[in-house]
Amino acid sequence: MAVPGDPVALLAALRERGWTVGVAESLTGGLVVATLVDVPGASASVRGGVVAYDTAVKASLLGVDDALLAEHGPVHPEVARQMADGVRRAMTVDGKPSEVGIATTGIAGPESPDGQPVGTVHIGIATPDGVFATSWVFAGGRAAIRDATVTQAIIEASAALGVD
Repeated sequence: MAVPGDPVALLAALRERGWTVGVAESLTGGLVVATLVDVPGASASVRGGVVAYDTAVKASLLGVDDALLAEHGPVHPEVARQMADGVRRAMTVDGKPSEVGIATTGIAGPESPDGQPVGTVHIGIATPDGVFATSWVFAGGRAAIRDATVTQAIIEASAALGVD
């Protein structure tokens, strides 16, 4: 049985399926993809990542709907869903998109720009079976919130692939 949030187990599940993953990150700034590529052999499944810290990059590169961003801002579950789906397309190789997209968006603090609580996080997961987002409020300082988000993103992606 895998430990929750274990990148080794996630990558093994991807490898078993012959699937690849792309990662779109905002508040985590590349930590999710860095955690994955820390695992030896990650190159068999990890296509790459996009740090879409600027809201405009979420729209221009990942295809997040401009109207959604204008109405709700970048910290919203539907933004995470669209980022996850968009990074699958962004990581297309030889006409084939990545099968899995992982996305993070949220507020790591120390202050909130839009009144949502610091620690508010949305994680998007996209697979051939569907796209979903989960929402969290993590406690702690900036580093703790970002670390918790990385762990939870790997847990969510693992669950989508049926990893225990």
